Amino acid sequence: MIALRRPRQAVAGEPAVAATALPGRLLVLSLICLMAAVAVSAAVGPVSISPGRLLSDVASRLPVLEAGTRLPERDAAILWQLRMPRIVLATLVGAVLAASGAAYQGVFRNPLADPYLLGAASGAALGATLVIALGPGAGRMVPPAAFAGALLGVGLAYLLGRSAGGDSGAVTLILAGVAVASFLTALQTFVQQRDQDTFRGVYRWILGGLGTSGWREVRLVLPYIVASTVVLLLHRRLLDVMSVGDPEAGSLGVPARLVRLWVIAAATLGTAAAVAAGGLIGFVGIIVPHSIRLLAGSSYRLVLPLSLVFGAAFLVLADLLARTVLSPAELPLGVVTAFFGAPFFAVLLRSGARGR
Repeated sequence: MIALRRPRQAVAGEPAVAATALPGRLLVLSLICLMAAVAVSAAVGPVSISPGRLLSDVASRLPVLEAGTRLPERDAAILWQLRMPRIVLATLVGAVLAASGAAYQGVFRNPLADPYLLGAASGAALGATLVIALGPGAGRMVPPAAFAGALLGVGLAYLLGRSAGGDSGAVTLILAGVAVASFLTALQTFVQQRDQDTFRGVYRWILGGLGTSGWREVRLVLPYIVASTVVLLLHRRLLDVMSVGDPEAGSLGVPARLVRLWVIAAATLGTAAAVAAGGLIGFVGIIVPHSIRLLAGSSYRLVLPLSLVFGAAFLVLADLLARTVLSPAELPLGVVTAFFGAPFFAVLLRSGARGR
């Protein structure tokens, strides 16, 4: 009997072993993609740095190794003061936008939801416009103002959704977000038209970009993005339960309203930080989570962590294209992501229509 049982256990266990190995392989693949994207982005530019010299310089700066040859002073300044802050910021922004998009899609049960759904984009644009209208000396205040505007937009949408009957769930919040976004966009247009000199600055900021990024911007947004990411990852299993609907989730002991509040707050915090750092960079929160679902299925236990890593790699490569395609000129980063995102969105809509 024991001899008969062992083969059956092995056969029955094979799918479980394969299912367990799949997440690990995908995570390793995502990390390899991110490291490759970072290495290519650090090496390519008007001053090219070979991969060998790049690795040698990194090894020489590690206390554990202290082996290798450092780059000349000029090349080291280009790498560590110009390229690396931009790469790190692109990593953070891409990761949080992709994770926030996946979280919004889970909590609203809407595959087309994105991080700017509840008025974050319009609020950030209004905050940036108000600061830019003050004059050239207010440039350093644009990220904090955009951050505050994004939080204001989402806060107003949430309060309006609750006052209009937030217990009805996600649909009320989405409609409230549309109403608040329209109102804030009207205010932003009014301020912009009163001072025509602000139009160029606002337009450049709205298109998105990381061209003026430094370590200061990285330090500014890092705490918010880390806090947002931790909260979203802690709720990834609950998002799987939320996918069956609020009443069913409640019957399983999951407080749907409280989970929705935490997830929306965390995703909004991360989105506001990303907007403050890089402007309005669209489609990352749609492209990456849907691509992950094609690879790993719809479970948020996998979709969220993989979206973080692949989102970071995607935006690092998009930023590389933005600064090299028209070198020495630079494309707005939002234009590059829209170039890939708009066709992806169209294909997504067409495949959804065929499925229905």
